Amino acid sequence: MASSTVSRVRRQLPTSPWLFAAPGLLIIGAFILYPFLSTLVNAFTDRRTLIPGEFVGLANFRELLQDDMFWIGLRNSTLYVVGVVPALVILPLLLALLVQKNIPGITFFRSAFYTPVVASIVVVGLIWVWLLDERGLVNSLLETIGVGRVGFLSDQWLLLLSAMAVTVWKGLGYYMIIYLAALANVPRELHEAAAVDGAGAVRRFLTVTVPAVRSTMVLVGALSSVAAFKVFSEVYLMAGPSGGPAGEDTTLVMLVQRTGTGLSGRVGYASAISVVVFVVTVALMLLVLRADRRDET
Repeated sequence: MASSTVSRVRRQLPTSPWLFAAPGLLIIGAFILYPFLSTLVNAFTDRRTLIPGEFVGLANFRELLQDDMFWIGLRNSTLYVVGVVPALVILPLLLALLVQKNIPGITFFRSAFYTPVVASIVVVGLIWVWLLDERGLVNSLLETIGVGRVGFLSDQWLLLLSAMAVTVWKGLGYYMIIYLAALANVPRELHEAAAVDGAGAVRRFLTVTVPAVRSTMVLVGALSSVAAFKVFSEVYLMAGPSGGPAGEDTTLVMLVQRTGTGLSGRVGYASAISVVVFVVTVALMLLVLRADRRDET
């Protein structure tokens, strides 16, 4: 009786694997594939928020080449990658080595280092704005010791560096977890053999640890490069919608938001900028992966 019931249920269940995959495919299509294709199509039109666009070919991309704000955004996004990625590749590895040790209270420090990752970027940004404001805590301390107040949020380059610091601080815990997983697979015998040969801590780090987690460093480099080039929240919260003084701290994603939103937003032009962001991020990924393959050969 039981076997006949089971066989009847099996006959009633869908046999095609596509039916099981359908919910996931629908979500991907609705929230990833359709927006991507829509942006790609809009990049070749003059569409606005409330006005359907007409095909204009490469006019949006030609306009980009003459737009000073586009070049400012490209410069700032590139500088962000240069300033943030090396720190997010090296510092989380050092932090992972520090918290890897099983000493009393280390669980608390692991949780503390990971807390910024789960914190809302809006809350984190507002906290740092409060700290770095002209009348904030940091400037008050600097004035107390006689250094004087520093325009962290009013100077173009200091504002960009401050946003980079926020990005690094918030991402340390995330990449630390990735490195901890990689370090757990490094054989302890390698460190012991290097120590027997007389290698110090720095020597063991360079000759044992770094080669062992090299693939993870490439992964972290690729992920952080893409995230840094697409930065928006940190700079937006600290510089404001206008991008700081004279818009000099605007990034490409901020430019997309500013250009393509509102009742008269230039959706077509913003889509063209988005296509450039996509192409550059893919290029960054390919460069990192190619450099890794070249080093292996």
